[in-house]
Amino acid sequence: MLRFLFDEPSREATGCLAETLRLMEEFGTLVSKQIAAGRDPDHKLRKYEIWTLGLRSALDELEQSHYAAGKYKELIHAASVHQMTPQERMNYSRYVYYDKNGFIRVFSLLDKLGTLLNDLLDMRTEKVKAHFSYFTVLRNMRERKAHPELTWKLNDVKEKYKEATNRLRKRRNTEIHYMNSEMHDDLIQSHRMYGEEAKLENLEQQSADLSDGVMLAMESMRLSFQYGCKLMRK
Repeated sequence: MLRFLFDEPSREATGCLAETLRLMEEFGTLVSKQIAAGRDPDHKLRKYEIWTLGLRSALDELEQSHYAAGKYKELIHAASVHQMTPQERMNYSRYVYYDKNGFIRVFSLLDKLGTLLNDLLDMRTEKVKAHFSYFTVLRNMRERKAHPELTWKLNDVKEKYKEATNRLRKRRNTEIHYMNSEMHDDLIQSHRMYGEEAKLENLEQQSADLSDGVMLAMESMRLSFQYGCKLMRK
């Protein structure tokens, strides 16, 4: 979708992305067959079908934002905004936009996945916490020792990307509740070096964190839909 901005052809999914999309399509097909066979009296399967389509769109949007952020980051070379040419400042603004879009979407996608898992696995996390996140659902799964074949794989993925996820969460919370996340970095620097020119935030660290966040979301979805397919075949 966004690769046209860089005069590039449309994406061809490979690796974990391709496998995740394949499993989502397989899950959707299995659900559709059960609906067609009249095995959806309470319309839950139809809900799963719609949620899966939404998750597929969310994954595509996340991947595209991550890709665009990375491409614009490569065009930034100045050490501060004040040292940038007008074109570089425009590229920096585009980087900030897509990076911000990306880290917000990581948590949005995971929470959508949590909603699906909570219902599909009958976890009833809403009885523990009315407004729950993906991580609340996963904690509920651990504490109840439910679906261990899936639970511990998802937990291993969470732990693998824990440090990056914590940094992304802080940036997401700052962006949503306090101020623009990039301005927060400027504020911190202004306390440390009042009167001096503030340097750019660590774009390499931010980019690496977003890459890890994308992999956290993607691997969690891959494992979840792989398990979901097994349930649908029973």
